[in-house]
Amino acid sequence: MVIQIFDKKEKTIISRRILEALREWFEVDESREKYITESAEQLFWAVKENNEYIGFLCLKETGKDTVELAVMGVMKSCHRNGVGKALVEAAKETAKSAGYSFMQVKTVQMGKYEDYDRTNLFYLGCGFKEFEVFPLYWDEENPCQIYVMAL
Repeated sequence: MVIQIFDKKEKTIISRRILEALREWFEVDESREKYITESAEQLFWAVKENNEYIGFLCLKETGKDTVELAVMGVMKSCHRNGVGKALVEAAKETAKSAGYSFMQVKTVQMGKYEDYDRTNLFYLGCGFKEFEVFPLYWDEENPCQIYVMAL
C-alpha cells in the first residue's frame, strides 16, 4: 500500500536505506547523498511491506504546471511486482489534484546501459513519452533522456 510520508527524518531514513541498496543505479556518492538530502523537502510516497519500506518516490515542482519525478527507488527483490507502478500512480493522482498538467522524469538514454534500459521501459510502461535527449546534461557517457506525461 502506498502512503504519503510527511516527516523529514523518516523520508531521509527511507531514501537512504533504499538508495544505498541500489548502488548500481545510484553509484556516485555525492549524487546519492544529494537525492537523500533533497528527498526530505519533497513530496514523498513510500510502500511498506512486512514492516519494511521497499520503495519510495519523490516529486518536485519544476514549473508552475510541471512536476518532476525527482528520485525513485524500489528494492531490487521487489522489481516487477507493481510497487513502482503503484508509486507513480499515487504521485500522478496527487499532482493532478494539485493542478499540475505535466510530469517529467530524467534518466539515461535508452541503449546505453542494460539496467537503465529496464528503467526506460518501466517509465514508458507507466505512460511517459519521449520528450528530448540532452547528450551532455550529465556527461558524454550518460546522455539525459527526458520523458513527459500529461496529467
